[in-house]
Amino acid sequence: MTQMRQHILARHCWVFDLDGTLTLPVHDFAAIRAELGIPAGDDILAHLAEQEQERADWMQQQLARIENSLADKTEAASGAAPLIRLLAERDARLGILTRNTRETAISTLDKIGLAGHFHQAAIIGREESLPKPDPEGIQRLAALWGAVPGEMVMVGDYLYDLQCGRAAGTATIHVDPAGQFRWPELADLCVRSLADLAERLAAR
Repeated sequence: MTQMRQHILARHCWVFDLDGTLTLPVHDFAAIRAELGIPAGDDILAHLAEQEQERADWMQQQLARIENSLADKTEAASGAAPLIRLLAERDARLGILTRNTRETAISTLDKIGLAGHFHQAAIIGREESLPKPDPEGIQRLAALWGAVPGEMVMVGDYLYDLQCGRAAGTATIHVDPAGQFRWPELADLCVRSLADLAERLAAR
């Protein structure tokens, strides 16, 4: 393990993406776009932001309904609980940065048994900040914790998570069960599961 990776695992402030990172992926984004009338391939939140207010409000309501229904079906990703418990035992600061609403994020965390490890103020959804890949959410968590980027880690499964961390100046950890690691230039550490990450952290 390189010195950089050791330094990452020693950091005290950890920010996690939710869907597909702490949970198994359940979102069918193509189906969501189709239901909302969004062109294939368009970023859903960016498309909503371009709509007239009345239509945007309707689409936000429908998107929240879809997300809440998916939260009921979600399961924890492999290693999520051991990793979060280990970090909590080490008094790490723990935050969530999601493109979902905070309400849906809290419901999801409760469903997978991890809600008790996250203060609600450290759960940042799309209503609290500009959505990833914008770094505003990480910056809000940094201000909340009195932290600087060099003390923080962003953990996620998708491009936006890594871009967000890079833009904020934090370390980035890419979780990819397929082992493809499509954006190596944006990731300081790549793991196939949170169980793998937990093992590395426990070995320190």
